[in-house]
Amino acid sequence: MSESSSSWVVCKFGGTSVSSRAHWDTIAEVVRAHRRAGRHPFLVCSALQGISDQLEALLRKAEHGDPRPTLETIRDRHRALAQELAVDADAVLADGFERLERLTDEIVATEAPSPRQRAAVLASGELLATRLGVAYLSAQGLPAQWLDAREFLRATDDPHLPPRRQYLAASCASHADPVLRAHLEDAPDTVYLTQGFIASNALSETVLLGRGGSDTSAAHFAAKLGAERLEVWTDVPGLFTANPREIPSARLLRRLGYDEAQEIATMGGRVLHPRCIDPVRQHQIPLHVRSTKAPELDGTVISGDHPDAGPQVKAISAKNNITAVSMDTLGMWQEVGFLADIFQIFKHHGLSVDLVATSEANVTVTLDPTANALDPNVLDRLLHDLNQYCEAEIIGSCAIVSLVGRHIRSLLSELGPAFEVFDEHKVHLVTQAASDLNMSFVVDEAQAPRLVREMHAQFFGSRAPDAVFGPRWQELTDAEAEGESRRPDVWWRDRRDELLALADEQSPRYVYHRDTIRARARTVRAMAPVDRAFYAIKANPHPEVLRVLADEGLGFECVSPGEVERVFDAVPDVDPEQVLFQPNFADPPEYAEAFERGVHVTLDNVQPLVEHPSTFADEEIFVRVDPGEGHGHHRHVRTAGAQSKFGIVPDDLGKLRAEADRIGATVVGLHVHVGSGITEEDTWADIAAFLASLASDFPDVRAVNVGGGLGVPDRPGAPPLDVDALGAALAAAMEP
Repeated sequence: MSESSSSWVVCKFGGTSVSSRAHWDTIAEVVRAHRRAGRHPFLVCSALQGISDQLEALLRKAEHGDPRPTLETIRDRHRALAQELAVDADAVLADGFERLERLTDEIVATEAPSPRQRAAVLASGELLATRLGVAYLSAQGLPAQWLDAREFLRATDDPHLPPRRQYLAASCASHADPVLRAHLEDAPDTVYLTQGFIASNALSETVLLGRGGSDTSAAHFAAKLGAERLEVWTDVPGLFTANPREIPSARLLRRLGYDEAQEIATMGGRVLHPRCIDPVRQHQIPLHVRSTKAPELDGTVISGDHPDAGPQVKAISAKNNITAVSMDTLGMWQEVGFLADIFQIFKHHGLSVDLVATSEANVTVTLDPTANALDPNVLDRLLHDLNQYCEAEIIGSCAIVSLVGRHIRSLLSELGPAFEVFDEHKVHLVTQAASDLNMSFVVDEAQAPRLVREMHAQFFGSRAPDAVFGPRWQELTDAEAEGESRRPDVWWRDRRDELLALADEQSPRYVYHRDTIRARARTVRAMAPVDRAFYAIKANPHPEVLRVLADEGLGFECVSPGEVERVFDAVPDVDPEQVLFQPNFADPPEYAEAFERGVHVTLDNVQPLVEHPSTFADEEIFVRVDPGEGHGHHRHVRTAGAQSKFGIVPDDLGKLRAEADRIGATVVGLHVHVGSGITEEDTWADIAAFLASLASDFPDVRAVNVGGGLGVPDRPGAPPLDVDALGAALAAAMEP
């Protein structure tokens, strides 16, 4: 790379980054900072946030309906930003609005937009946004100049592609352009601003690079200019070990190689478009991912110069809305050309296959909707043709959960505990990339969020920051926390001298803090949907602890007659209604004693009703149900699911109901407990919804017990369970 070329920096700003005055102020400061550092900034901008969707709606209305209200909405949105930027909207946007209205009228006249017309309409978002941007930067004293990307990005010509692909998902060659560089360097002080997403074909018609194509546009311009680096500015400060909006404990990835970033983008990461990596990799241009909301953060750097920490999982991602096709036949075994024949069928129907797994009698593949038009008619025709060779089945609503990193194959012996999360769920397909960069699992889409959360906790829960892994998303977005002040206040810091004095008298000692116990009890009781909260005394049966909790209105959950006795000894005036007896495999006399005390009794299997009917005759009981899957930080604390011995499976509830009716027992409550150390708030909402779905079969049920297992931070800095979110999730689940 020559000295003159090394001073260019291409900055791409996404839709959220160009949609407000505050963000345009950040853009102006980024430009000034690069200019102060002696670099030439070249800006590539997307349409305003949501405008591409509005333009899609405009096309639908132009084809079927009245497009004028949508057209006016688009105008109003740009006028509002122009006003915020103190830019004359009429002077800057009039030509763009007129062109968009003319295109819309043409489509109304033809009743169905062609791919060429669709491309022209959808390009309007970037063209309008960049006109506003140039006007604003110029008003800020920066020498900004507008460039039309279609004059510099030319789509590759492939006559074999259908017109829709040619116009709406075009590709460009990635090569240096010394003529363009020399032309721009004739005015070295100028700040150039152009559009992402759009290019032109050999006929100078507008074509698009596909949704998310602005990243790719910026990468092509970086390659053309031989840029020192490419910066992608978005609404998150880099790539993370998981989607941070779904997993707040996800860690920032400080440095990645091109191949790792490519895998993360391809396997479901949403920060970068997968096709933007290759141009910068070819030309060895570092790619920096930064945030317009937090420009002071370094973000993620993707380059060929990155730390080699050996085999490592870097990220866990999920790609939803996947369709799997399973093909069974014994005829494929050792048959020459079988795979060629079936893949020819996919090609014939214009379908691109993503993942593939084969065995002696089965081939399973996945189809990604971002690369395929998966309407039911296409899939029906595909099945018809495949069934000439095999027995084919469509498996819809799947997700691909992927582990991405380096040298994944050599980590297989260490991945065993992580794979425990798949114990209770069907895995349709497993692939391990030949590049050794990822391992992917195709599962039912409904299970993907939980699997990602649990696998992320196992791989990254106790990882400390280093050269690759940065701070957690929570830490980055906590505006009030700085450095060590993020640590929560704890009572023992203030009572340090007293504690040390006690230790001098005798050691070891266990010390309990009444005020903290009271505060925790009140936090749980304050959850709006919770009518009654119970404390599992096996956690700590200290009499004074029990008395404090009773004073705060908590009841007690006991799993043995000894624990029941402990409660009544420590709190003699406790109301029996405040005591749950929830044993496993108890003897009939233990149940009888609990009924005699008047406490609530929970039954976890049918057999006692069958073999000891007199113990339960005419009594009110709770029933513990196994929902079929467990939760928790380790398999040894998951108390539901395929490996569990606790609870009645739903298929046996009919038998239990019949036995209860036979002896006159009344089921007044339903209970589920799935594990301990749970940090996903949705777990209890799922339990509540599950129990509510069963309650209609038990007309006398007046309470559901969603269990406990509320996780607590197991190390400094670990995120606590969000009790407010838990309460909100429970409230939503219990709404009729």
